[in-house]
Amino acid sequence: MLALLISYLPSIYAVFSRREVHVAQLSARAGTPPAPVDLFVRVHRIGRLEELEDIWITWQYWFAELEETHTSLASLVFLRSPRHDRSWITAAGCLLDTASLYLSTIEVERSPDAALCVRAGTTALRAIAGFFNIEYDPDPAQSDPTSIAREEFDDACRQLEEAGIPLKPDRDQAWIDFNGWRVNYDAPLVGICALVMAPYAVWSSDRSLTRPRHAQVLRRNRRGPRG
Repeated sequence: MLALLISYLPSIYAVFSRREVHVAQLSARAGTPPAPVDLFVRVHRIGRLEELEDIWITWQYWFAELEETHTSLASLVFLRSPRHDRSWITAAGCLLDTASLYLSTIEVERSPDAALCVRAGTTALRAIAGFFNIEYDPDPAQSDPTSIAREEFDDACRQLEEAGIPLKPDRDQAWIDFNGWRVNYDAPLVGICALVMAPYAVWSSDRSLTRPRHAQVLRRNRRGPRG
């Protein structure tokens, strides 16, 4: 058994290293801890909002590997980043929220790759959540509540506007669309953050660590489909 465990260590470290390279790269764009607004602002300031199209593709592959490795080698879920304020799960949450805002709120052409990225991330987080018996609704409605409050969404939009990032004019519809994307991965994201005791990050670990009201929303989410 000991020999078998030792033989797996190189494989575990190789996967861990590949995972953390992307986490570190995201920190250069989204800050530490990562935040969707910071990612948009930094990319916009250097005049490369279109760079996000490449990021969606890169992270589709990252999520695909995450799903396969973090269920077959489940110990990877608990391996923390070398820096105490970084985490693979908060990086995943930041990227998914950025893609959801891009699809729902930013005034750009619709991006199939951003939608596929959200889908890949949702699938990966649900697979990991299922492995650890974290409850989530497998078929949520677009209008189901998430752990993000409308005032938080509006505050993010205000910051994006102040940075000069073009937003869609219908804010109410943008909120409905954002919630419709977020509801797919909200419960798995927050549940995994709690499981691994992830460091603070906006809209991911802060839902379970510092916001009792959001925990109540999650409990309502887990009661099953609403009428």
